[in-house]
This record gives sequence, structure tokens and C-alpha cells, in this order.
Amino acid sequence: MNIPGRLATVLSLVVASAFSCATSSILSAMSYRWQSSYSTTEDVEGQPLAAQVRRLQRALKNIGQPLPRRLSSELDVAVLNHDAVEIQKLIDSLIMAEVTIADDGSIAARKGLGKATLRQNQHTALLIKIVNRAGLRKKITVSSPNHGAVYGGASLFSLRRQQQTDLGNDPNEGDLPNRFLDVSFYRQPPMLDLMSGLTVEYAVLLIYCQRQGVVETHLNFEIPNQAFAKVPGPGEPFQFQVSPAAKVMIQVVDPTQFALHPIARVEIRDFEGRIHPLPPKRLAPDLFFQPHIYRRDGESIYLSSGEYTVRYCRGPEYRMFEKKMVVHSAKDNILSLELKRWVRPMEFGFLSGDHHIHAAGCSHYTSPTQGISPADMYRQVSGEGLNVGCVLTWGPCFDFQRRYFKPAAMQFSDTESLLKYDLEISGFGSQAMGHVCLLNLKDQAYPQSNGTKTAGWPTWTTPVMRWAKAQGGYTGYAHSASGLSIDPANATSRILSREDENLDGQLSPAEVSDTLLPYDFGKVDSDADGQITRRELMLAHRQSARELPNLAIPEMNGVGAMEICVSAVEGVCDFISCMDTSRIQEWNTWYHLLNCGFPIKVSGETDFPCMSSRRVGKGRVYVQMDLPRPLESNPIDFSKWCRRLAQGKSYVSDGFAHAIDFRVNQVSPGYGDVHLPDRGVVDVVAQVVFAPRMPASVAQGTQRKPIDRAKIGDTVELHHPREDNWVSGRESLVEIVVNGQVVASRKIPADGETHHLRLRIPVDRSSWIALRQFPQLHTNPVNVLVAGQPIRASRKSAKWCAEMTKLVWLNRQRTVDVKERPAAQATFVKAIAVLEQLAEE
Repeated sequence: MNIPGRLATVLSLVVASAFSCATSSILSAMSYRWQSSYSTTEDVEGQPLAAQVRRLQRALKNIGQPLPRRLSSELDVAVLNHDAVEIQKLIDSLIMAEVTIADDGSIAARKGLGKATLRQNQHTALLIKIVNRAGLRKKITVSSPNHGAVYGGASLFSLRRQQQTDLGNDPNEGDLPNRFLDVSFYRQPPMLDLMSGLTVEYAVLLIYCQRQGVVETHLNFEIPNQAFAKVPGPGEPFQFQVSPAAKVMIQVVDPTQFALHPIARVEIRDFEGRIHPLPPKRLAPDLFFQPHIYRRDGESIYLSSGEYTVRYCRGPEYRMFEKKMVVHSAKDNILSLELKRWVRPMEFGFLSGDHHIHAAGCSHYTSPTQGISPADMYRQVSGEGLNVGCVLTWGPCFDFQRRYFKPAAMQFSDTESLLKYDLEISGFGSQAMGHVCLLNLKDQAYPQSNGTKTAGWPTWTTPVMRWAKAQGGYTGYAHSASGLSIDPANATSRILSREDENLDGQLSPAEVSDTLLPYDFGKVDSDADGQITRRELMLAHRQSARELPNLAIPEMNGVGAMEICVSAVEGVCDFISCMDTSRIQEWNTWYHLLNCGFPIKVSGETDFPCMSSRRVGKGRVYVQMDLPRPLESNPIDFSKWCRRLAQGKSYVSDGFAHAIDFRVNQVSPGYGDVHLPDRGVVDVVAQVVFAPRMPASVAQGTQRKPIDRAKIGDTVELHHPREDNWVSGRESLVEIVVNGQVVASRKIPADGETHHLRLRIPVDRSSWIALRQFPQLHTNPVNVLVAGQPIRASRKSAKWCAEMTKLVWLNRQRTVDVKERPAAQATFVKAIAVLEQLAEE
């Protein structure tokens, strides 16, 4: 259709339906048709129109794109006089399009007189006039075939956990090209979410374009769930002139790193708080679910002219800085980022690592089964200041990501960071008995698998861990607290159904004489009447779940450290992972194993992006190495790093808390045992340092809002609305733990300074001793052996391990392949017998 009367300064703008008849029917949305002529002013009450236009003026000012000064002055007079005709004449000279809702519910749209000029990589505000003859008080929406995410495969489950469900809107599942626009109505206050019902009102349309030059699109205005008279055919397109964004060169300076071109984490927001580059328009190496990007010294980004706020750092060991940046379109722009540490564990021989990272398969990438490359993952690892990143291939992405596996670690541009591709047994094989991380593998194909993920893998964890150990690998359970939560009602019912011999609904001392209760009988029996009721037992379980350690038996119904007691007995488990799930459940399981004398170590991980969705290294392990000087000429020895991790020469942390020295009688964790001929006193010395500023979060235990203590440390769920606040001026409670019990504590200022501790701790039997700061920091233990006796610290710990093992077999035995079940059952029976024997010892 030809459009007469086109002005020379106005581009060819035509509103059209972007959807077929079938699509419109599915949406039950109002349709609209194209009209060529421009209407005169409409009859509308002046006072409410003036109020609406006043809100419009404030909104445009808030957006940073106010009306022209002269027009705004004239409009102020018209608004003051409630002159509806003059208001319309003034604003109509700027509108991009007029949308008319007829009495019968149909929608017609026609071009306006305003210029349709956009800026690349910036939300441009364009005015829309709505003539609402139907008087509807509903939401009007806009869409385009060029709108939407450029990625596909973001699962709603994952996005819901991140509280970022909006990032799952309109995913690019079909890998469609030309998704270069983002279009939406601006609805932030003072604008309203719904139409007012006035005959005339004005709306702000925000359009973001990734491209420059002339672009063409269709726009579709709709009122969802509103009946419509008919569906129009396709209309003519809009054309926009898009002025180019400016190039911004990035300079990154890190005096503490040896890399020639260091990488920084950079978060860029405009004055409206919008993130740049726009997340729905990102593909690797930039990930859409992260507010930040990672840029190397000498790289660049493209931004439209204007003012931005930039936050930057390089992981938790660095200070977070914020600065303003003004981008000019007509000159060179340089963003200089000088990084500064508040702590450097490497000076004390510690190399940080996150041993559980994914490059694909968590429904976070354009194709979840493919994912991103090692170079993209290296950018994440180095950008967070990690020395070691273990990228684990797992079930959904196995066939694609396995191509990156090598027996040796990958070195990139510097010797301070490396990647090793290994395996998480998850999504195939033994996942029902717990996911396991297999590190330092020489071969990723299980012998009976024929190189596939669909055949031959064991359906329980111990055999696959044996296989990894046989090739020089190291093994441990992932996201350990998954399945270890306490359900007071279920835990109570299990005990009552098993021990209530006379079926009177309560328990006597005789009935539970050898039963593991959350507390001693007298404490559970809160009314001291000699009987434990269901209510008393439930309350005891609820309270116990908040304590560390505790004796409540967890549900054993997840994919965490389910089979850990069995593999510990078999001697094929090196570590239990922590720092990404609830801290009490993680550390409680570990404590009970240590109390039985098992040499299980603790390690730190994120399971990025499935658990800790924003960054790698939010949970990490610091492994002490004999570092050569200078490090830049001596690459990290990954096999040695793993071996020392398994030996426990390490501590775990969120990166904001550090134990750079911890010794018992001058012995550090993993460097041997302390031997005493008889009970006595040991000297404990430590150096600890805590960040002067920490995020306010459940993971750090610094969230201002109250939360159940049992959930502290969890990065899987946010538990509260997402915040971006930081806390400072805190004190951190450092505790010395012996056999799981706190025997000494000190409050230490969180000031970024190193603080020295020296304590004398009595030891009356063979014990393990460690340092912790809940929930951010834990060292591995130093064993103190008295009179040559092994550690048998707690009969109740051994019973706890036996009971949890019985329950996981009861819950999950059916998931073990029928051919493997006899061997698995025999191994479980053996483990339970060993644990019960340890209880007797």
C-alpha cells in the first residue's frame, strides 16, 4: 500500500501485524489494521489528559530523553490550562504512531509525524498515541519478529531459582536469525501498567537495536485476552535509522598478575539501571544470565553515547570499585580499570580452584547440549581470579563437550590460571546415589560404555569412583547437601513406625534405648513426663536441623552425598564438596565421617551455573602448594594440585574469608598427624583475614533479612528477593572445632588485615582439630593421635552414618540396575556392618 503525504524528514514507518492468523488466535489478542491518513485531535476531557501528560513528561525525563525544551514549555502552558486540543497538537508532532482501539474492539494503527531515529545499543524512547474509543482499562503490548532472546534452552526451573524468569521470555529455540531488537512499553512509575480508559492517552515505546544503519521490522500491538473482530493480513514494515554506537577501549591493570593482558569482571549500567550489553542479546563469550561481562586488557565494547556506572573487580580477593563513565560518539573512549587486591593467598602458597564448573547442559546456553568453548570458560575462571577451573562434562552435553577432554590441563595466556576438563557423573550412570566429581582423569570413557553415555555406566557411585582412582584420578561428591535436608514430620514418622512397639503414639525410654534420637531422651521429652510424643519429637528434629553438628537423619532423597559412607568405607572417596548447598548439612555429614576416623577432606565448588548461577568461584578451595618463584615461568601442576586437595592441604572459602595459616603443634592440615603419648595440651596457631566488605546474601550469612539457619550457605535458592547490597564493619567469629564441637572462639574484625591467633587446646583422646568461621570458611583438620589410637570420636556419629546409609538404600535401591543390585547390596551391607562396628568401638 502506498502512503501519501510522506514528509522528507520522516522515515517510512508502517505498523503491521507480526503474527499469522493462527498465532493471533492462540494469543486471543486484539488485532489491528493499517490506516494511511492522519487524524485530527480527539474529543477528550482536558484535566485527566493533562495529568497523564504530566506523568509522561516526568517519565521521559527519568529515561533521560526529555521533550524538546521549547515544546515542553509550550506544553506546560497547555497542561496548566487543561487544553486538550493544544496538548494533542503539540505532542502529536512527535508521535511515532497512533494506535486506535475501536468500539468493536479492533485495533487500527497509522504512522505519526515523529522521526524514527534510534541509537545502537541504547533504549530509545518513542511516543505512541493511543485513541481508546472502547474505553478499555487493560494492558496493551507490543511485539516484533525481530524481538526476543538470541539464545534458547533456558529452563524455567533454573531461571526461577535465579529469580530471573524474565530471561526465559521468547527464547530462540529455533535458532532464528535477525533477533536484533528489544521492544516494550515503558511502564515504570510514573507511567501506569494499564491503559487509563481515557479516549486519548500517550505511551512510551522503548526500542533497543543491536545493529546500525537502516533496519526494518514489523510491530504488532495487542491487548492480550481481548476478543477481536477480525485478523488483518500482514502489513508494511517500519524502517528505522540507527546511529552507530561508540567504541570503548578497555584497559585492565592488575599489578599482582603475571598475565600480559589480565581479565576483569565488568558490570555496566545506564542511569536507568539497565545492564549493558543487554542480557537477552548476548551470546558467548558473554552469558545472558550474568549482569557482568569479562573483558581482557586491550579488548573493547560498543556503547551508545551517554553516562554509565561501571562496577569492576576480579573475584572476591579483589576490591570492588565503581566509577562513572561518559561515552562520546565523536571521539575515542577509554575505560581504564585498575584492579587492587585486599588479600593474596598465593603469597602463602595457596592456589584457588573451583572443581565443579559446567560449560553446557544446565539449560543456560544457546544449545544446552553443546554449550561454550574452553576459551570462553577460561575467561570466566581467570576473570574471577581463580587459579584452577575444573570444567566437568556431564550427561546432557557429554557427546559434544567430550571433544574438549584431554588427559592434561589446558594452559592459556598466562600461567596463573588453567582449565582441566573432567567428568561429573550426573545425567547418566550413578546419579540417583549422588553426583560425583571425577578429577585428573586420563580417560573419560568407562570401560563397558563403548564410548557412549547410554550404556555400561554403573548405576551406583562406588564402582565409577574405583575406576577413577585406578587411573590416578580423585573423587568426591558434588552439591553434597542435596537430599540431606531434615523433614521433621518424616523423620519423626520413621522413628515412631519403627520403635513404637505398643502403638500408643509415643515412645518410652525402653522403646528407644538403642535408637538414635536428635537429642538425649530427657531433652526431647520437653514436659518431663517420661514419654516422647510425636509433637515433641518433631520439635526436636526442627531445632536439631539448625545446629552443627546434629543427629537428625536427613531425607536421603537427592543427588548429593548420598552414598558417601559406603564409598568412604571402600576407600574410594577423597572429598566431600561444600560451599554451594546449605552449610549445616554439608559440614554435618563431613563431621560425622571424621568422627568415625575416615580421612575424607572438604573441598569447595559452585556447580556453576546450575547451583551458583552468577559466577564461578563463589565457593572455592585453596590448596597449599610449594610454589616456585617466580610463578610465571613455572606453570601450575594440576595433578599435584589435585593430590594435595585429596590430602587435605587446603581450606574452603567463599573467597571473602581466609585462613592463610593454621597449625596444631606446628603441623598444618594434610602434612601428617600430631602424636601425643598421653592426653595433653596442643598449641594451635592461625592467621586469618576477612574482607572489609562482603555481599549481603544467604550464601555469606550476611543477609539482613532473617532466614532459617539451616538454609545458610545455600546458593541454589536465593530465599529472598535478589539484592545488590554490601555490608562492612563486621566482626567474624572464628571457632576452633574438636571432633565437631566448638572448644574456643575469637571475634575478629573483618577489616582486610591479617590477625594472629594462638590458643592452647586440651586433648583427652584421639581427635581431629580444625578452624572455621560459619558459613564462609573451614580448614581441613589436623589429626591428633593419643597413645597411637585411631580416631573414634563419637558412637552417635557412627550410628548416624549407619542410619543414613540404610535409608538411602531403602529409598534408592530400585534405581540400581537389576544386574548390579546384588553387588551393590552386598557393599551397602558391608558398609553398614563396618559403621555399626565403629559405633561399638
